[in-house]
Amino acid sequence: MTDIKTYDVAIIGAGPAGLTAAMYCARAGLDCAMVEAVSFGGQLAQTEHLENYPGFNQSMSGYELSEIIHQQAEGFGAKTIYDEVTSVDFQSDPKVLTMAYGTIQAKVVIVATGARPAKLGLPNEDALKGSGISYCATCDGNFFKGKDVVIVGGGDTAAADAIYLSRICNKIYMIVRRDELRATAIYHEKLDHLENVEIVWNTVVEEALEDDGMVSGVKLRNRVTGEESELPVSAIFIAVGTTPNTEFLDGKLELDQTAHIVADEMGKTSVPGVFAAGDVRTKVLRQVSTGVGDGANAADAAADYLLNVM
Repeated sequence: MTDIKTYDVAIIGAGPAGLTAAMYCARAGLDCAMVEAVSFGGQLAQTEHLENYPGFNQSMSGYELSEIIHQQAEGFGAKTIYDEVTSVDFQSDPKVLTMAYGTIQAKVVIVATGARPAKLGLPNEDALKGSGISYCATCDGNFFKGKDVVIVGGGDTAAADAIYLSRICNKIYMIVRRDELRATAIYHEKLDHLENVEIVWNTVVEEALEDDGMVSGVKLRNRVTGEESELPVSAIFIAVGTTPNTEFLDGKLELDQTAHIVADEMGKTSVPGVFAAGDVRTKVLRQVSTGVGDGANAADAAADYLLNVM
């Protein structure tokens, strides 16, 4: 029977928070491993330009920064396991992480699984995903070169998507449910100078129109007047926030009303020896910089737990 490997610290997720936690844990001499289902970087890896991360200018992409931090973490001795955690046992000692292709144990666990793009809830949204509905402009924008497209949302992600797509697509309609953008001020000025970006205020998408299994347009409703209209487009890029990746926990940690992990500034959760970092935990601001800070805090708290509690 194969022995199950036991680590000092297991980190679930390898986005900015998980990568940073791994780097700090490994540098502190702890035997640690990151478990990542897809590839390191998380949502950061899909960011075209980093404009508000200290020390990096627009020439640095999110993937490049992810790669640098990943190399740093592994350089200090952190290990990367490319697998998906399907269930956890936080009551056992050591704690057990069951993955799709194996099992590991850890004295301490840091949950840094991040979040995924939220859906609009359209009736045919799942069916049209990959056929004109997308949640990543930088991933799929080139498929619609020279076409008219819609972006749904008014925050930083939607604004950044509009700027990115303005260089690729013919016309971009930003569908904003309010009468103002939630995006930070720097994006407002940039959008004002883009002739092929039109903002449609006080409006929501009621339906994705399709033709032969592909997006052919959107049905819109003005929230003020109630007027309905249709807009022919080839793609719908959805940027309306995120949903935390906490389903696999199956009630093993306390969550808030939005399914984020309840954790304090140092990442301490409802279970001793389990910490949370990054977009998956309850907090106000979710940015790369706050994820990195969370990862460092959680790693420090994990080291302190191992030294003083176990």
